[in-house]
Amino acid sequence: MRHHRSFLALLVVFMVVIQVRAEQPLATSTIVVYNKSAPDSPELARFYAKQRGIAYDHIIGLTCSVDEEITREEYDGNIAEPLREAFKSRKWWTIRETAEHQDAVLSTSIRFVALIKGMPLKIKPTAAPYPGDESAGGPIDGRNEASVDSEIATLGYFSPKISGAKLNSYFKSFRTIDQWDDVALLLVCRLDAPSVATVRQMIIDSVAAEKTGLWGRAYVDSSHGPSAGYGLGDQWLAEIPQQLHKVGIPVVYQSPIPGIFPEGYPMTDCALYYGWYYPNVAGPFANPDFHFVPGAVAMHIHSFSANTLRDRNANWVGPLVSHGAAASVGNVYEPYLQLTTHPNILNDRLLHGFTFAESAYAATEAISWMSVMVGDPLYRPYSTWLQLESTADSGKANSWKNYHDFAVRNFTNGSAQYRLLARQAASRARNCPMVEDLGLMEAGDGNLAGATSYFGQARTCYSTRDDILRVVLEEADAWKKLKKPKRGVDLIRSTLRIAGDAPAAPLLRSVEQDLRGVSPTPTPTPRAH
Repeated sequence: MRHHRSFLALLVVFMVVIQVRAEQPLATSTIVVYNKSAPDSPELARFYAKQRGIAYDHIIGLTCSVDEEITREEYDGNIAEPLREAFKSRKWWTIRETAEHQDAVLSTSIRFVALIKGMPLKIKPTAAPYPGDESAGGPIDGRNEASVDSEIATLGYFSPKISGAKLNSYFKSFRTIDQWDDVALLLVCRLDAPSVATVRQMIIDSVAAEKTGLWGRAYVDSSHGPSAGYGLGDQWLAEIPQQLHKVGIPVVYQSPIPGIFPEGYPMTDCALYYGWYYPNVAGPFANPDFHFVPGAVAMHIHSFSANTLRDRNANWVGPLVSHGAAASVGNVYEPYLQLTTHPNILNDRLLHGFTFAESAYAATEAISWMSVMVGDPLYRPYSTWLQLESTADSGKANSWKNYHDFAVRNFTNGSAQYRLLARQAASRARNCPMVEDLGLMEAGDGNLAGATSYFGQARTCYSTRDDILRVVLEEADAWKKLKKPKRGVDLIRSTLRIAGDAPAAPLLRSVEQDLRGVSPTPTPTPRAH
């Protein structure tokens, strides 16, 4: 009963979020900032503003460096001060002077800032004496480098301090930003990527996904184990599958295999991806042909995951958006784990209909620090989910929607009752993603015999090769844990006879060797360090 009341309470909050948004259009509280010195930046700014219905007088052009990394002097002189003056002159801020003769924001009409490709990304550390540098030593207070975006988020505080991090008042919030008491805070995201075409596609896909829904599967990298010193990050990732099951999003949580999803892994219909901890893009994402579903949200925790956004093969954020993700988050310099964006909170807020900017900032403990949120700040991938009868495409898309509708209506039943009803619904509808997901739930609960039954059904249900190969891997793992490796070997061998040329074939052969007790041939698959 307590769980049921909690679920209903969250649904009521969700309804309030949507109602407030209907009354107060997001475009009126958004500004678009571009770099006059970057050739494509003005056109991209106008394109984004048109797509979102943002007024022309909410577009600001600055003249600044075209380099990704700038000095503190360049940031203050060419970005911070001109922006503050624009907020004052255009009456976006109501300002009062404090007793210490410092400006303070009493009210604001702007809550979202969209930085356009061409704007600098990060502020390099300064060793020379600089106003506001109060370095007190230590890993945080002794540092004065930061992302441009995270510094702009603090413009309304008028703080001269440049060293250390500032506590984000919006962290863990469950209110929309226009209902938030801290009127000085700005939620800053950037529309940036290795190419202009990618940025335009991110904008188009975000707007389209809001209308039709973000349908697909989630993939969550496995844990690394407490011995690796990654307990906190593992805990964040472990919370995500339960969040997804409540709303009927199939999720592959790769807990049996430590490390990231390996090269050749058959990752289909990827709408959400959360993982860590490898320095450069790897696994399925290193395949040039890999592509997310339009509107996907993807993040990989790493200290320098957004160290550059201009190389589609460097770090993580640039490659993820180049492969079709509409939104991602990352870090320009070492943030330390606690101060990076928490993926479990990000995912939760997105599922409850908040904007990408609100979700990302609610998930980030510090500002004036290292984070960058890459994507349309107004993007709400799951805003259409309140309309449970909203239309979806035929075929597989209907499977996603039907699973979501079923989960929302039935998840408050006890686990056993829910699984019984889900099995019946999945069988009637021949819902392949739902059948596979039920198998993964059973495997996660230790009911391996039940899991193999579901996986067998899913294999015969799917018609796409990579979907079948993924389920074969899942079933083979279950047979291994049941101490029946021969069943797994026979399954893989029969699969390879008809799919021996598939990109996943080397991975299946490696698993077969493992089942046979033969040391698998080393593969280029990276593992977390």
